[in-house]
Amino acid sequence: MEFDEVMAALETEGTEQNRKIYRRHGAREPMFGVSHGALGKLEKKIKVDHELGLALWDSGNHDARMLAAKVVDPAAFSASLADRWARDAVCYQTAGAVADVVAHSPVARSRADMWCDRKGEWVASAGWGIVARTCEDEDLWSIAELRGLLRQIEEEIHDRPNRVRHEMSMAMICIALRNAALQRLAISTAKRVGHVEVDHGETSCTTPDAVEYIEKTVGYRQRRSVRSG
Repeated sequence: MEFDEVMAALETEGTEQNRKIYRRHGAREPMFGVSHGALGKLEKKIKVDHELGLALWDSGNHDARMLAAKVVDPAAFSASLADRWARDAVCYQTAGAVADVVAHSPVARSRADMWCDRKGEWVASAGWGIVARTCEDEDLWSIAELRGLLRQIEEEIHDRPNRVRHEMSMAMICIALRNAALQRLAISTAKRVGHVEVDHGETSCTTPDAVEYIEKTVGYRQRRSVRSG
């Protein structure tokens, strides 16, 4: 599909109701208000088209950017391109889209290292989002490094910007899934951290209780392993 064709398709699929919902989640104009289902159908039709994805992102349109993250080739991402996309993020949705792409790119670890300590809410959110998406990868993170991240989370989480707190909490949960020792350490860390206050605005979204979510997810994995075994 060509750029103009995709933009026209996005505009056709957009609704005011979706725009209202996305605004409540922090998305900014311009946007058409395209449902996740419609984006998924376009993704299947386009598959991977890196140049198209870059053009969609550069349009500045929220829906086009969400689609761009689905059709670009993560393997083609350089550090400079990843940095530019992270700077472009203006809400947790686009920050999450950036994290989704960069987590599968050759620069995942270097961007996580750089972005997690940034003061800007969305760049730091993308950095911790990468940690959450990659922390079970033994080629990217050692056990000692993940222990260090848990210490950092405990020390900093309550002082970081709103959505960074959410992503740090999710990273803590995901680190716990690496192995049993990290599970115990993450649970003890989460208990010391206590409640993580995150303002989700006029939405029904919540930040899950880390201890409860870890135990629930570990239990699910264990049951699935028994069934598959």
